[in-house]
Amino acid sequence: MADEKLTSQSENFSEWYNQLVLRAELADYAPVRGCMVVRPYGWTLWENMQAGLDRRFKETGHVNAAFPTLIPMSFFEKEKDHVEGFSPELAVVTHGGGKELEEKLAVRPTSETIIGYMYSKWVQSWRDLPILINQWGSVMRWELRTRLFLRTAEFYWQEGHTAHASAEEAKEETYRMLDVYADFAENDCAIPVVKGYKSETERFAGAQMTTGIESMMRDTKALQSGTSHYFGQNFAKAFEIDFLNKDNELEYAYTTSWGMSTRMIGALIMVHGDDQGMKMPPKIAPIQVVIVPIYRKDKEKDAVMAAVDEVFAELKAGGIRVKVDDREQLSPGFKFHDWEMRGVPLRLEIGPKDIEKNSVALARRDIPGREGKSFVSRLGLLDSVKETLDSIQTSLFEAAKQFRDENIHDPATYEELKEVVEKGWAFSYWCESAECEAKVKEDTKATTRVIPFKQPEEEGTCIVCGKKAHKKVYFAKAY
Repeated sequence: MADEKLTSQSENFSEWYNQLVLRAELADYAPVRGCMVVRPYGWTLWENMQAGLDRRFKETGHVNAAFPTLIPMSFFEKEKDHVEGFSPELAVVTHGGGKELEEKLAVRPTSETIIGYMYSKWVQSWRDLPILINQWGSVMRWELRTRLFLRTAEFYWQEGHTAHASAEEAKEETYRMLDVYADFAENDCAIPVVKGYKSETERFAGAQMTTGIESMMRDTKALQSGTSHYFGQNFAKAFEIDFLNKDNELEYAYTTSWGMSTRMIGALIMVHGDDQGMKMPPKIAPIQVVIVPIYRKDKEKDAVMAAVDEVFAELKAGGIRVKVDDREQLSPGFKFHDWEMRGVPLRLEIGPKDIEKNSVALARRDIPGREGKSFVSRLGLLDSVKETLDSIQTSLFEAAKQFRDENIHDPATYEELKEVVEKGWAFSYWCESAECEAKVKEDTKATTRVIPFKQPEEEGTCIVCGKKAHKKVYFAKAY
């Protein structure tokens, strides 16, 4: 199907996305409604994302552990806001071993409750704190409307859960992990993000503060790409995570949680993709370089394949994730389109003329057509490839940042805001009232995405009601 043209983004962005996920063999639909099968190409991409995040987590002192998938229903009833937030999405197990269970079990939608219970067993003294644990796994949320990677009933993620002796330390953790997500998104995924905190309406269930990173897709919709929550003592009180402090007084711990999921794969597709398919940032691409041998006659094949094998060995030894496309039944043109659709950052072409000239043809995925093609010497090829991959990584980030900045507007009136959110983001003063927030959502289907930490020094007037406002917020339609 790689030779079939994708629906264009301008024609139907949603259909373009769905077709691409399937044709690039990232994922497929599972027999259970709303669930997905992540195929090897998609899973390798997720593994590369995991590696980038896991390294950062461990550099900041966190360790990995694993907690159960099944959680007693009574646990969700201990934190009122939390249970209200997740009740509509819970999948519940009522029978096990052929018998009805005495207590129903929830398939975890998130792990604050079970981890809170375990922390209450492990924490007695201030010396037991902080606890800095991360978990890799999957969760289940019974979503009504689903889309591969962006919103599925079961999805894969990491969830960090920490407990601290003071509010200050827990808040520092909340901001630190948001910075980790922003660093990963921008430097590994080449996705520019806006950091800030969520409105009270958009907060995570049970949190005192939710911070997040938001990114803009090619259709100008926003996508929440990672969140970090400060719970204060809410969950500690609910699950009795208390400890003797340095003054030998009993005190509740302060907790946080933070998560990023396979939704980042959806972000990657929608931030960098074009009508030809995906554009993979080299740092996380499953395949960084594909080599396509080109020959017309059998007598040319041996020489070409010998050169291809040499180049493959050189690049692999140099740490490049490289693949040779030696499918004989397919034409070079078909292979070019296939790997372009899959987003491989760099294509190398080697044919008889290249062997004669002791050169290799390089074709960059980020620059279409002849402009993205060049010829380099076989001598020093590894350095040339590494430099080109670095250039592609930077190029993708800069292009995405330029597109985002060009589509952020500062409307002068509410009527103008209603027009702006149809074609981009509005960055406007807001009085922080739930009423004005609800009015924008009702009138436009746009929501407050994030209140950035960096704010203008001067005050303004709310774009909705005209009252005095101290902060600006991003309004946008979102996935």
